Amino acid sequence: MHLRIDLHVHTFYSADSSITPQQLVFYAKKAGLDGVAVTDHNRLSGAPTTSQQTDFFIIPGMEIESSQGHVVALNLQEPVQKGLSVDETVDRIHEANGIAVACHPFGLWKGGLGKHVTAKFDAVEVINASSLPFRHSARRSESLALSIGKPRVAGSDAHYGPEIGCAYTQIEAELDVDDVIKAISNGLCQPFGRAIPFDLRLRKILAQFRKQGSLGKV
Repeated sequence: MHLRIDLHVHTFYSADSSITPQQLVFYAKKAGLDGVAVTDHNRLSGAPTTSQQTDFFIIPGMEIESSQGHVVALNLQEPVQKGLSVDETVDRIHEANGIAVACHPFGLWKGGLGKHVTAKFDAVEVINASSLPFRHSARRSESLALSIGKPRVAGSDAHYGPEIGCAYTQIEAELDVDDVIKAISNGLCQPFGRAIPFDLRLRKILAQFRKQGSLGKV
């Protein structure tokens, strides 16, 4: 079964995202996706809440801030604390039965791991739709994945609804979280995607300002 899954999406549980569960489902379906991984910054609560409020296929995850850069964890059942070394972060993810993805390793201003990506990782995010400069980042990430022999995945890194699906991973699996994770680990996946258009980036910034303004009134 060919599944199209965006493996890197933030909901409004991330301070810099405005995506509600309802918006996530709307834009994911509009993009022709079969599912998404909810990967909020340093917290796991966005994924189960989104699952409870929708009937869409959700992979539980989080984007963890290690001391050397950011790591996306997929299929977590318990959160992993931030601030640990990258090696310890990956170990904790594996102990929690998740897989560790080196996300946007060469994206500027994004906490990329760069040289700290090792063969301990389960996959490399070679296409991140929000990374700048996009082509340079994707090219270097692709080379990294090939050099360490790891599966290649893609995600939008969406923080604004219309960005969802700008990048996604095609996965040979059944619509089941464990089967999807196993397929990624075995390399039965292929990355696709493009850079988030400039106008969407501007609209995202406006949405973030609106969110911060509404929070300030509470």
